[in-house]
Amino acid sequence: MAFLGVETSLTGRKWLGPTVELERAAELIVQDTDLPRALAQVLARRGVGAQEAASFLAPQLRDLMPDPRSLKDMERASARIVRALDGRERVAIFADYDVDGGTSAALLIDWFRALGHDATLYVPDRIDEGYGPNAPAMEMLAADHSLIICVDCGTLSHEALAAATGTDIIVLDHHLGGETLPPALAVVNPNRQDETGDLAHLCAAAVVFLTLVDAGRILRERGDKGPDLISMLDLVALATVADVAPLIGVNRAFVVQGLKIMARRARIGLVALSDVGRLDTAPKAYHLGFVLGPRINAGGRIGQADLGARLLSCRDPHEASALAEKLDMLNSERRAIEEEVRAAALAQAEERGFDAPLVWAAGEGWHAGVVGIVASRLKEATGRPAVVIGFDGDEGKGSGRSVSGIDLGASIQRLAMDGMIEKGGGHKMAAGLSLSREQLEPAMARLSELLDKQGAGALGPSDLKLDGALMPGAANQHLVEQLDDAGPYGASAAGPRFAFPDCVIHFAKQIGTGHLKITFSDGTGPRLEAIAFGAFDTALGPTLQNHGGARFHLAGRLELNTWQGRTSVQLRLDDAAPAH
Repeated sequence: MAFLGVETSLTGRKWLGPTVELERAAELIVQDTDLPRALAQVLARRGVGAQEAASFLAPQLRDLMPDPRSLKDMERASARIVRALDGRERVAIFADYDVDGGTSAALLIDWFRALGHDATLYVPDRIDEGYGPNAPAMEMLAADHSLIICVDCGTLSHEALAAATGTDIIVLDHHLGGETLPPALAVVNPNRQDETGDLAHLCAAAVVFLTLVDAGRILRERGDKGPDLISMLDLVALATVADVAPLIGVNRAFVVQGLKIMARRARIGLVALSDVGRLDTAPKAYHLGFVLGPRINAGGRIGQADLGARLLSCRDPHEASALAEKLDMLNSERRAIEEEVRAAALAQAEERGFDAPLVWAAGEGWHAGVVGIVASRLKEATGRPAVVIGFDGDEGKGSGRSVSGIDLGASIQRLAMDGMIEKGGGHKMAAGLSLSREQLEPAMARLSELLDKQGAGALGPSDLKLDGALMPGAANQHLVEQLDDAGPYGASAAGPRFAFPDCVIHFAKQIGTGHLKITFSDGTGPRLEAIAFGAFDTALGPTLQNHGGARFHLAGRLELNTWQGRTSVQLRLDDAAPAH
């Protein structure tokens, strides 16, 4: 049954409210805890009962931290890292070029440096070398290093790792593993085929952090002191959010604690990046995903691949400032390139049809550094898994993004195993692939079949899910802060969204390029401001701007807006429907 009777909203969506079961669970939480009903509804949706509410709202890392040694090869990896430290061996860190790879590398660089030892950083060029270890780079590093640590990559790199003869290799990764492991001393990866899957939600930086926790245990057992690992959780939080890892279990504690560390502004590189990104408030998960993450990624996408890792491990404020400015500039360039590819990809995918299990597009000269972002845009626009591929001659490099419940990485890995693409892999929500022009059409048809078997073809239009209804007068700063405590929000933990029924619009104005600002109330109580970004891309903007005194149900997310030292509650308006 549609919530508030909204079968088709101004953006074409059906509104869905909490189920009867969730309403009952929320009522129990209210009775047992005296928490506000809006917060109780969010907790009920997240599966939190009255007894767990207090601990959930204040997650402690010590309560949620897994034993690092529950992961296979962990003891072998941590012991080898400590031995390299003791022997002052030459250690190389081979990192992926995205945020997860950069933060993973920075964690290791910081750890070795804190113990008086330097490690060599190597990040492959996205265009020239592609994702993951390659034989020439591994041969070169093996010639001068007795230990190579591959982070956020390496699990499927059998041939490349075999090229590093005479050198020990440790893989710290989270991408889906194959039936056999690569030739390495240790492969620590919660997504190995022989793992339980209990920690499958960890990103690579979290795997690196657990490895350093275990290395610290070895140091402590012999009476030595290791670095303060808690102070490094800012990097783990950044990677967890930017890599769209599910914000559940220990991931949630990593992000909550990491945001507290980040607010202290102790990491020079992140301070410089926050400043160029004009981040003037304490960071939230949103800022990690949409302000800091894209700038760190920009170096690997269209610039120098190691810029992000260098910035995150930087100790010189002047160097950090220069690196941050460079990444900010590259991010602006990336946006321009992305917009050009996005328009072409959207037009092509629309012509092919948005109702298939897979939405895809491919084009000549599309920059390999932006195809992943464009795939995300297609996924968001269609509610379907999406793949976008850029070709350079006969060689195509693509990236895919999935929707909740559909494992894209496993399906793309299946294509690689069956020889339908050159190579490919990833995890449930994101994956990469390489293929030839001849392989393109058959591979996309087969991928569509595989995703259809998982139910991608049966996905309906993106319904708007609501946690309940609120009156504008209840939306105060204290409630927003309490709702924030149930976060952070992101992958597998959607932010709370409420409906405001039967509202009067007092003020409506188009601002910027297609955005809408309104002031509304229930007609008798306090007024609330709202902003709807991109409102004029749908009927939402024109209808509310020309409301003619009509009343509307409004839906969106509450947030705090700070302007010139004054903080007020604002609704991030997602949708509306006439209140008949």
